Amino acid sequence: MNDEEDPSEQLPSRQSDLRRVVDKLRKINAALMKRVEHSMDQQASSFSLFQTAINQEAQIRRRTEELNLALTKLAHTNLELSKARDEAERANVFKTRFFTSVGHDLLQPLHAARLTLSELSDAQHEADNKRLALNISTALVSIEELLTSILDISKLEAGVFVPNIQSVILEAIFEQVANSLEPVARRKCLRFHWRKTDLAVRSDPLMLRRIVQNLLANAAHYTEAGGILLAARPRGDDVAIEVWDTGQGIPEQEQQRIFEEFQRGSASERLGSLGFGLGLAIVRRMADALGHRLELQSRVGHGSRFSVFAPSAAALAGARLPLGVSSNESNSFFARQVIVVDDDLTVLAAMQTLLSRWGADVRPARDLEDVGDILSDPTFSPAIVLADYHLDEGIFGIDIVRRIRRRLASDIPAILITADRTDAAAEAAMRSQCELLLKPIRPSELRALMKHLLG
Repeated sequence: MNDEEDPSEQLPSRQSDLRRVVDKLRKINAALMKRVEHSMDQQASSFSLFQTAINQEAQIRRRTEELNLALTKLAHTNLELSKARDEAERANVFKTRFFTSVGHDLLQPLHAARLTLSELSDAQHEADNKRLALNISTALVSIEELLTSILDISKLEAGVFVPNIQSVILEAIFEQVANSLEPVARRKCLRFHWRKTDLAVRSDPLMLRRIVQNLLANAAHYTEAGGILLAARPRGDDVAIEVWDTGQGIPEQEQQRIFEEFQRGSASERLGSLGFGLGLAIVRRMADALGHRLELQSRVGHGSRFSVFAPSAAALAGARLPLGVSSNESNSFFARQVIVVDDDLTVLAAMQTLLSRWGADVRPARDLEDVGDILSDPTFSPAIVLADYHLDEGIFGIDIVRRIRRRLASDIPAILITADRTDAAAEAAMRSQCELLLKPIRPSELRALMKHLLG
C-alpha cells in the first residue's frame, strides 16, 4: 500500500502557487491599466487638439469674414475717393478753362479804360481832377494785378504752366522788364539800374520773365526812397539773378510767410499798402516748377535781396534781341506813322486818341480789308504796327503783321497786344519777331516799348 500525501502538507504549496498567479495577474492588470490610461490620455489629447482646431477654424472664419467686410468697405471708399478726385480734377480743369476763357473779356474793358483814363489825365489841368484821375488809375491797376495773379495761380494749380526749358539770354529779359519798371521808378523818384550781362541760363523764358517782373514790382512797391538794382552773377554751375532794394526790409520771422498766398509783411501795413500778397507766391510757385532755387536776404531798415538761381548756359553766338528792340532808346517817336488794328471800336478809338496825343499819325483798322485800304495810300508808310492778337473771324494780329510786312517788303517793328496769357501766344509772337504786351497795357509801358522799337 502506497503512502498518500498529507493534505496539511500540500496546502502551503498551493497557497504559494496562488500567490504567484495573483501577483502575475496584478502585474498584467497594472500593465493593462497603464495601457488603457495611456490610450485614454492620447484620446483626450487628440480630442483636445480637435476641439482647438475647431475653435481656431471658427476664429479664422470670423476673421476672414471681418477681413472681407473691411476689404469691401475699403473698395467702396476707394471708389468714392476716386470719384471725388475725378470730380475735383474736372472742377479744377473747368476753373482753369473758365478763368482762361473769361480772362480776355475781363481784361478787355480794363484795357480800354486804362487808355481812356491816360488821355483824360493828360487833358486835365486842375489839381483835383488830376488827383481823381490818378485815384481811378490806381484802382484799375489793383484790379488788373488781382485778375492777372488769380489767372496765374489757377494755371499753376492746374499744371497748365509746363516749363519749356531752353537757353535764355538774360540781357534780353532784363531790358524788357526794365521798360515796365522805369515809369514806376520815375514816379516814385527811385533810382533804378540794371547791369548789362552776357550770361545765359537754362530756363523757360516766359516764366523767368514773369518771376523777374514780380520781384521788381515787389521791390518798387515796398521801396519809398533810394533805389533798385537788377543784376546777374555767376555762382558755380548756376547764375544768380538778383533784385536789390533799399526798402523797409523784412523781419526774419516773416521771410517764409511772405511767399504764401495772400500774405503780406508788416512793412505793407506800415506803408498802408493795398497789395494782395500774390506776387511773391507766384514767384515761389514758378521757381519750384522750374527747379530754380529761391533765396531771400533782408535787414529791417536797410533793404532786401531776392535771388533766383538758374543753371548756367553758354550764351548763343550772335544772339540778338527780338526784331526792332534796340539798346539805344530815342527820346521821342513824335510824327511817326502808326497802324493800329483792333476789332473793338472802343479800344480802337482810345488807342487812336492816346497815340495822337503823343504826336503820332495813326491809322486805325479792324480787319485785313481796312489794312489794305490804308496801305493803298502811297503817302502813308507805317513805322510800326500795333495789333490785337485775337481778331474776329479767326484772324490773328500776326496775320495782319505778316500781310503788312509782305506788302511793304520790310520787317517793320510790330507789337501784339492781347489778354491771352498762354505760352502759345508768346511763342507765336516770338516766332514772328513781334513784341508782346498783355492787356490791360500801361500807357507808359507802351510808350517806352515804342521808343525802343522806333529808336
